[in-house]
Amino acid sequence: MFEVLTGTGLAASAGLNAYIPLLTMGLLARYTGLIDLPSGWQWLGNGWVLAILAALLAVEVVADKVPVVDHVNDVVQTVVRPTAGGLAFGAGASSETVTVSDPGSFFSSNQWVPVVTGVVIALGVHLLKSAARPVVNATTAGFGAPVASTAEDATSVVVSLVAIILPVLVLAFLLGLVAFLFWFLRRRGDRRREREAARAAGFRV
Repeated sequence: MFEVLTGTGLAASAGLNAYIPLLTMGLLARYTGLIDLPSGWQWLGNGWVLAILAALLAVEVVADKVPVVDHVNDVVQTVVRPTAGGLAFGAGASSETVTVSDPGSFFSSNQWVPVVTGVVIALGVHLLKSAARPVVNATTAGFGAPVASTAEDATSVVVSLVAIILPVLVLAFLLGLVAFLFWFLRRRGDRRREREAARAAGFRV
């Protein structure tokens, strides 16, 4: 159960920022005893992999805080974040995988299930984030983008650490995410009705 919560938290974190959960796992596995990656995921602790993830994270942090550029970044990340979520869930849930030299064994077993689960979770969070960002930009004339992005990055870091250290708290994050989803959909519906009312009033005038 805890392994599933860990994988879920890391995948959700990847939906906000693809590189933070992977970098967090790699650093903690390499320099601490807080996480012991399964054999199929030891590469996450490799020095070169960590350096590449850090460089990609730096680009992501800057791009996601600039209005318009953040939208382009979200389009690109539609592939990257779910992929990272699949990797994060697979590693975080301690699922053993075979090497790419034996893909038949990978798909004939259940080893693909954690990866696909992580992809779905990260994609869901990413789509919610991508839908909310234009609303933030529009209502704040773009000034809210850096604030929202910083909050997302901080949330990704916290959720990644919580998923590894105290995974039961991931449940609280998931409940908060569901509550935000309901609020966002309701707010979006209210804004649509306000626009329709304003349009109808304009026609009457």
